[in-house]
Amino acid sequence: IKFFNREICVCAHLTQTRHAQKACAEMRGSMEQTQIDDALCRRLIAAALEARKRSYAPYSHYHVGAALWTQSGKLYTGCNIENAAYTPTNCAERTAFFTAVAAGERQFLAIAIAGSPAEIDENGGRKIGKLTQAAWPCGVCRQVMAEFCDPENFQIILAESEEKYKTFLLKELLPLSFGGNLL
Repeated sequence: IKFFNREICVCAHLTQTRHAQKACAEMRGSMEQTQIDDALCRRLIAAALEARKRSYAPYSHYHVGAALWTQSGKLYTGCNIENAAYTPTNCAERTAFFTAVAAGERQFLAIAIAGSPAEIDENGGRKIGKLTQAAWPCGVCRQVMAEFCDPENFQIILAESEEKYKTFLLKELLPLSFGGNLL
């Protein structure tokens, strides 16, 4: 995906060529930003929009992408993946988190979420269109965020369009959350 005007591989560890490995290493070195400013929000939204293109939503036609920013300055993306049995369906946010955790990450700063229903094309079919609304994380995704994130500082960026977004702290979207400290 394009990020900071460079082509990067989301799973940098899996790159095949020395050139790609070097480019990814340079990117990691330049991505040690820990302040979530407007420029970073827009970059995360762009990455979430790119991930949205890879969503698999043949039943709901609601395509969602997410871009997760880690404390170590790495970006992980995810998309929603539906299943005919519904229960095995995975949201974009959890896909991003599970990919990051599987890669060894445990500290996260922010997630951008971009999603809207599909548009009807000129032939009556459905296509991934422009954003028309914010895609709020479901309760299960909020609980996964609570497992790994500081609710006082973790930011959730909801893209309403390519240009407009709102930012919330996790504690605002999941007050009185259940966590390991309660076990």
